[in-house]
Amino acid sequence: MEALSAKAGTALSAKAAEAQTPSAPRLGVGADGADAALPTNGAGAGVADLELQLLLEAVYRVSGFDLREYAAATVKRRVAERVRTEGVATITGLLERVLHHPEAMARFVDALTHNAGSPFREPHFFAAFRTQVLPRLRTFPHARLWVIGSGDDAYALSILLREAEFSHRVRIYATDASEAAIERAKAGVFPAELLDEYSHRYVEAGGARRFSDYVEITGTHGAFKPGLREHIVFAQHNLACDGSFNEFHLVVARNVVTHFNRTLAYRAHQVIYESLVRLGYLGISGKENLRYTPHQHAYEEVEGTERFYRRVR
Repeated sequence: MEALSAKAGTALSAKAAEAQTPSAPRLGVGADGADAALPTNGAGAGVADLELQLLLEAVYRVSGFDLREYAAATVKRRVAERVRTEGVATITGLLERVLHHPEAMARFVDALTHNAGSPFREPHFFAAFRTQVLPRLRTFPHARLWVIGSGDDAYALSILLREAEFSHRVRIYATDASEAAIERAKAGVFPAELLDEYSHRYVEAGGARRFSDYVEITGTHGAFKPGLREHIVFAQHNLACDGSFNEFHLVVARNVVTHFNRTLAYRAHQVIYESLVRLGYLGISGKENLRYTPHQHAYEEVEGTERFYRRVR
């Protein structure tokens, strides 16, 4: 299995130059997400906001991961959870821990960039891919797919491509900002008790066989069979700061940009646009749309999908 994982800042490509984007507030006083409570230890919200800014600045300088323009509500919620999980009293305590313990820094980055997912989540997305997008991908002699922030989506697409007897002409690049997330995606492990739920989603998506044909159950865990990884490249790539690294016929970015603030979302969509070939496809979640993105007029919605867009300009 091919792998391209690299450290932050030197992954698949060098960091792109700063994008020309509309202004948006950074995290802190006055930013969105004020309803996400931060631990103050009696010091007041203003001190907690300052601690948060110092934490994110320190993480950026030490690790290269720039979380300063993630959506404030998401960051505050996840930082508060890390404070509790790490067993410290304040954000400053968390700052000290991540600066002096590399394993704590790795846990922090993984938690802040984590994109929750599961196989065939939103089955209608995959049904639309199978009926509306896949037939058009067949018009290309070879197709490259980029799946951002979800190893589960990569496995689901691999299954559908295999059933369509098209996988031999496809390479899937599955990327995530976190090295730990990439390792989890490579393993492809999930709780065995969820097999029935995933099987039901697979059927809803129009699967032609049985979901159990593609997994191996060992005790309380299931894992995708190694053959599904044959055409998947797992690699570390941070959409928040890394640039385009190839041209793709399909980019799947579901529930990834929703964690960014407006400035960062603008930049992320710029990278995605630059990565799509003309007449290539973009797949997003049902709760997202392309309004207010830098190239919203360069796409047209694929009829009857509500989740796929085609780059026409």
